Formats: sequence, C-alpha cells, structure tokens
Amino acid sequence: MAGIELHTAAFNDHALVPRRYARDGDNISPPLTWSGVPDGTADLLLLCEDPDAPSGTFVHWLVTGIDPADGSVEAGETPPGGTPRTNGFGDTGWGGPQPPVGDEAHRYFFRLYALPEPVTLPDKATADDVHRAVDKTQLASGTIVGLYQR
Repeated sequence: MAGIELHTAAFNDHALVPRRYARDGDNISPPLTWSGVPDGTADLLLLCEDPDAPSGTFVHWLVTGIDPADGSVEAGETPPGGTPRTNGFGDTGWGGPQPPVGDEAHRYFFRLYALPEPVTLPDKATADDVHRAVDKTQLASGTIVGLYQR
C-alpha cells in the first residue's frame, strides 16, 4: 500500500504544536498539505486523535467526504468538500489539544485516509469506530504527529 505524504507548515513531525492551535489558544486547526493520493480514491477522511488522553483515545478532529482532487486545507478551515463531524468535546469540527495540566506531552496523530468509497460512521464516532471503518478498505494513508503539553 502506497503512502500519502501529509505535512503541516505549523510544526515538524513529532514536534510541539504551537499554542494558537490548542484549545486554550486560538483553537484553530493547523494548515495541512498532502500528496500521493492514489488513483481510485473516491473519498478522503481526516482524523486527529490523542491516544494519551486519560479517558482513552480522544477525537480532536474528524472530517469525512474530503475531495480527493484537492491537496490542502488552510488553518482554521474545513478541508474542501469535507463534512466536519463531532469531536470528543461534543463540538463540530476542530477541538484543539487540551491535555491535563502537568501531564507529559500528549501525542496528536493527524491521519489522512484514502478510501475507495465513503464510510458510514455513527454520529459521535470514536477513534475506534473510524479505525474499524477504514482499516480494511483504505487505499493509502498518511500521518503526522504533533506534541502538546500544558
């Protein structure tokens, strides 16, 4: 399976996410660019998850239906054609990092999946719901990891 190259101008892979993208900052989503979406992709799905959250993996951003012909999203925007879904805070769209004060830096996995067809997810999909829906059908994926600590 080929990989999607996923990047952000906001931070380097496995580096600190600037505070402006955090919930206690400006709480805007970081800009993203991607390439290498394979032929046959009908839909892209974007997931940002924190596996280090005390209550289990926390969904910070879930967007379905992203246009595979596009290759970027600006800061604070929804990816082209995408439908923002409910995050772990109960809001629609981006919910920035907000780890407990004093915790070690949490990891925020931004994952972009190329899919041959749209997936069906529950209204308040968990990270596990997303992984179950895409793991067997994805054509390719790309990941970038940011760190955040308060």
